[in-house]
Amino acid sequence: MSMEPIEDISILVAEDETQLLRYTADYLSLFFGHVHMAKDGKEAWEIYQKEKPDIMLVDLHMPKVDGLSFIKQVREKDKNTQIIITTAYSEQDVLLQAIELHLVKYLIKPVQHDMLKELLFSLVEKIRQKRALITLKKPYYWDKEEKRLFHRKEEIGLNPKERKVLDLLVRHHNRIISAIDIYNTIYEDDPNREFSAHAVTSLIKRLRQKLPKEIIQSVYGQGYQLIIT
Repeated sequence: MSMEPIEDISILVAEDETQLLRYTADYLSLFFGHVHMAKDGKEAWEIYQKEKPDIMLVDLHMPKVDGLSFIKQVREKDKNTQIIITTAYSEQDVLLQAIELHLVKYLIKPVQHDMLKELLFSLVEKIRQKRALITLKKPYYWDKEEKRLFHRKEEIGLNPKERKVLDLLVRHHNRIISAIDIYNTIYEDDPNREFSAHAVTSLIKRLRQKLPKEIIQSVYGQGYQLIIT
């Protein structure tokens, strides 16, 4: 049974063994829609700066820049990216440094795929909870803390009124929200403003253009409903 790839979370694999790098990336592509590959620490740093991956699987011993040096660069500014290191050997001094660098896991090669998959899926849930992401309909996501809408990893621009109304609909998803309540949310700073049904329908129309089809449904005579299944 196939599953839809995870689109809201990206992963970087840094590994100097070319065959293993491609093999690992191909395996991860079964589950993740955005998998980046780096053959050394220098390339990993360049990809990190450009893509800002959510999870990184980093080999310890790489040319140009080794795994720990690369991770130290990342950790100077970024404490949130989830990092797993892999190595062919168990090294006590590396384990101690790994703790200081807030690494998720230290895996000895060859890495068992079932264990890696379970670990990565647990990190996906952790990241989503921290982001407070709500899946509207894949690949659309709403960040309820930041009040931001995403399609995959790209933010969809919302004006302040659209942001307010979408937040209202998401907070009360699967419930009918009256046009008057939506209008009062739009103009909460001007409570004496005369109600306009046209203002509500126009805003809902604009929102629908930025969201999956039929996720906002009209309920005749009652209002609007955001459907999240």
